[in-house]
Amino acid sequence: MSSIESPASAAGSLPIDPPAAEPAPAPWGSSDWQTRLAEVAELMREMSTHDDPQEMVRSYGRRVRQIMPSDRWISISRRGLEYPKYRITRSSLWSEEINPWKQPEKLPVFEGGLLAELIYADQPRIIDDIRDLVKPDEPAAEHLDGQRSLMAMPHYDRGVGLNMVVALRDEPAAWEPEQFPERYWISSLFGRATQNLVLTERLKQAYEVVDRELRVVADIQRSLLPKKLPEIPGVELATYYRTSQWAGGDYYDFFELPDGRWGFLIADVSGHGTPAAVMMAILHSLSHGHPGHPDPPSALLKHVNQRLASTYTAENEVFVTAFYGIYDPSNRTFSYACAGHNPPRIRRCSQGTVISLEDVGGPPLGLFEDLDYDESSVTLVPGDFLVLYTDGITEAMNARSEQFTPDRLDAILGLCSLSAKQMVDAILEGIDGFTEHLDPHDDQTLVVAKIS
Repeated sequence: MSSIESPASAAGSLPIDPPAAEPAPAPWGSSDWQTRLAEVAELMREMSTHDDPQEMVRSYGRRVRQIMPSDRWISISRRGLEYPKYRITRSSLWSEEINPWKQPEKLPVFEGGLLAELIYADQPRIIDDIRDLVKPDEPAAEHLDGQRSLMAMPHYDRGVGLNMVVALRDEPAAWEPEQFPERYWISSLFGRATQNLVLTERLKQAYEVVDRELRVVADIQRSLLPKKLPEIPGVELATYYRTSQWAGGDYYDFFELPDGRWGFLIADVSGHGTPAAVMMAILHSLSHGHPGHPDPPSALLKHVNQRLASTYTAENEVFVTAFYGIYDPSNRTFSYACAGHNPPRIRRCSQGTVISLEDVGGPPLGLFEDLDYDESSVTLVPGDFLVLYTDGITEAMNARSEQFTPDRLDAILGLCSLSAKQMVDAILEGIDGFTEHLDPHDDQTLVVAKIS
């Protein structure tokens, strides 16, 4: 063989030997092809049961060596290497099994020689006698010594033979050229299946990493929500919080204010998932970073909007809808301001009516700087239900893409004998029945206060 100069020169240095001049093999009889078919079918059946590429290679090798015996075999790879370097990834001479995907540091790297010429030639080959091609300085001599016939089967990845299986026999001209194409495509298809399984395993591992990280994000997000509900004289509170993914953009909070008053905040970040959760954490920080007390309602919304629009949302088209109200238990007044959020509902059980707090409003937070938000107020009476919610409640959809709607929510609020917790449960049961147990497509948050 000529000296190694480049992959191109290697490609021409190892022509496929012409078949020996002998009579063509006789056609298989019915019993031969039936036996062979049964062997191949059993091989395919076993391959389909594996989800571990290492175990599949082990099983495949065992069965193929029964169907197509060889005296020695080697698997080599040039993935991540440059000519004339290659790795031996498997060898019938090894007593220790190495997992090439999990233990790449244990794979020996060779440079030059017959196997380098073969794998960089990028072509399937049969060589009837390698004796004169194995030079005294052959780096893989121990794997080739004593062998005569060679069958090289590259496994292509994106059109390049990055891996190769080399089968060897200790007698010359031992491989039948007529059977080589079939053997080669079986080997190549198995190589492709193995690579797909490796990619699937890596994708699964990547998903597991992302899943763990999302769980951490979700835990952090939930840690920003109130640890316990405030105790407000004359008010019974219940809440519900569910994200459509691991993490989400809904947010609710309570603020203790002077004179026994309490602030109620509910908000919804545009979008879903981790980006919305990050903005939700920023919203939490801005809300709690208000200078002094978050009072009156318009002041808190103005502060958060200014910081969001000037620093966080100017370039990423994210916005936040929010409603903030302050309840004074001494006179049962509830003052409020709204930034593009769903208007809360008041079920006035004493009169059998529903009041929608939609008399004030303004753009969502984060769209425009230097905005002022109007305020309004309402006086609550014993028996009232005050319900704050995000659009994941009223826009919950069934399989026919129909929404739950505020009207259905109002109908459930007519169950005036319920406690705050029971009212939350009744709303969720109503949504679940309407959607026929479909998972929510949007985050869902409820804050229910019953006034006594």
